[in-house]
Amino acid sequence: MQLYRDDGIVLRTQKLGEADRIITILGRTSGRIRAVAKGVRRTKSRFGARLEPFTHVDLMLHTGRSLDIITQAEVIRPYGGPLVGDYPRYTAGVAMLETAERFTPVEKEPALRQLLLLIGGLRALGDAEHAPGLVLDAFLLRSLAVAGYAPALRECARCGAPESGAPGSGRRLPAFAIPAGGMVCASCRPPGAASPAAPTVALMLALLSGDWDAADRSERRHRVECSGLVAAYLQWHLEHSIRSLRHVERV
Repeated sequence: MQLYRDDGIVLRTQKLGEADRIITILGRTSGRIRAVAKGVRRTKSRFGARLEPFTHVDLMLHTGRSLDIITQAEVIRPYGGPLVGDYPRYTAGVAMLETAERFTPVEKEPALRQLLLLIGGLRALGDAEHAPGLVLDAFLLRSLAVAGYAPALRECARCGAPESGAPGSGRRLPAFAIPAGGMVCASCRPPGAASPAAPTVALMLALLSGDWDAADRSERRHRVECSGLVAAYLQWHLEHSIRSLRHVERV
């Protein structure tokens, strides 16, 4: 068996047999890995507590036939500590982990940008400088952008016509059409497209660009509208629901 080393974030764990667990990790060089941690459910396990979701770990692994085997684990940073006692932040973090897993469907395909986004998002949640919903939506939008699905917000997603005025000027793109890929002009607007408020679109732009001053000043109603659009847009492109989003507090 070949021995290799990687570090990454633990995304998920599941029981295997009487004492083992399957650990899903988003690794720095290996992408998403599923590996067996033997004996970690025993009380005398050497590193069971180090392989919990949200933990950034340094691993030694052996390649296996179907699943690799973890032989050593050292904690780099336990991001879950500040989250477990804070329900809004914890649920936002769980949604991040699930989304990162969905955006890495192929095992052992490098996904460094997705890992760095996840680390940054978990760090921001733990620092508690911004509302957890804003941190989550920023992570979701940037994950979409990394995957090539960034929503068009400054020009029509169908014809490319640019926004002709500042948000609130009355000359902006009037609708958000998820199947079209973002904001659309009046001529391209399909039936059923949403009509978000100008400050909601401005909030999405701020979250994509990292303008936290603008994002933190946003009003609750625009944050709620933004979250709904982002969640719907994300799940359309993933073609799969993010189950943990239903538990996120949208405040």
